[in-house]
Amino acid sequence: MMAGTTEQRLARIEAQLAIGQLPMRYALAVDQRDLDAWVALFVPDVHLGRHGRGREALRAYIEPQLRWFYRSVHLLAGHRIELGPEGIPATATGQVYCRAEHEVGDRWIVMAIRYDDTYRLVDGEWLFERRRERHWYAADVSEHPQSVGFDSWGTGGAPALPGADRAWHGFWAGEPDAPTHRPAAGPAPG
Repeated sequence: MMAGTTEQRLARIEAQLAIGQLPMRYALAVDQRDLDAWVALFVPDVHLGRHGRGREALRAYIEPQLRWFYRSVHLLAGHRIELGPEGIPATATGQVYCRAEHEVGDRWIVMAIRYDDTYRLVDGEWLFERRRERHWYAADVSEHPQSVGFDSWGTGGAPALPGADRAWHGFWAGEPDAPTHRPAAGPAPG
């Protein structure tokens, strides 16, 4: 049973449900090109580093990027949410798996993505404080990701995943060919 008062437990359940809707709302806003809905999913003081701060700066940053591709489909495949330690939470983190498809001219780019998120409760509404996109690959549907260096779309060089995860390095520690290691074919795990 969850620890805490009934009020705290209920607040944590409500937080899980509200945060759980954010990735789908984000995917719909991107795929529908609804920039108003999209920027409203982020905290008003969202920090964009060298690109500025606030929702208007976010809109100015993302709108040209959304014009790189005509059509898109973001398919969500799972969401892990970790609520902050507060009895009644005001912060949380999460990770979302996504397969995204983009029409880029005559190409159909497929990406395997993990979003690493930070959420904050603002005026009773859960919002993204930060959303960091990391990908395993971005390749035309007709290409094998390995054959194009895992990035034929030019998203910024070698993908961050799986190398950004500490457990990945521990698992392959001591393997002489860890960066390109491919286990030998064998029976499927049971």
